Amino acid sequence: QAQPLESGGGLVQAGGSLKLSCAAPRRSVTAYPAYAIGWYRQAPNKDREFIAGLSWRTGRTRYVDSVTGRFTISRDNAKNTVSLQMDSLKPEDTALYYCADSIVGLESNQWNYWPQGTQVSVAS
Repeated sequence: QAQPLESGGGLVQAGGSLKLSCAAPRRSVTAYPAYAIGWYRQAPNKDREFIAGLSWRTGRTRYVDSVTGRFTISRDNAKNTVSLQMDSLKPEDTALYYCADSIVGLESNQWNYWPQGTQVSVAS
């Protein structure tokens, strides 16, 4: 089964930026017209949370409030990747970040992600 693969994590000072990338799409967008790509994160001792998503067909995006205005999800068709540009990073953004996809759609809570992820650490 196809899986998103993540890259781009690292250690950065508060206020800095990082850009994560994920190989996408990983399923047929023709077979799944509602296909969406998104990012989750899981901080130590916290539940995994959805933070950003993008509808492959429409380009519509969705963000959790805590990252709105700071993070931007976008896709690069030429490189077959989806990126998460993270600006104005805060220590509370420290987490393991996972790419995920959904065949149900952007507003769904049915996302498929794998416990590989990429670590983002923000120093105060």
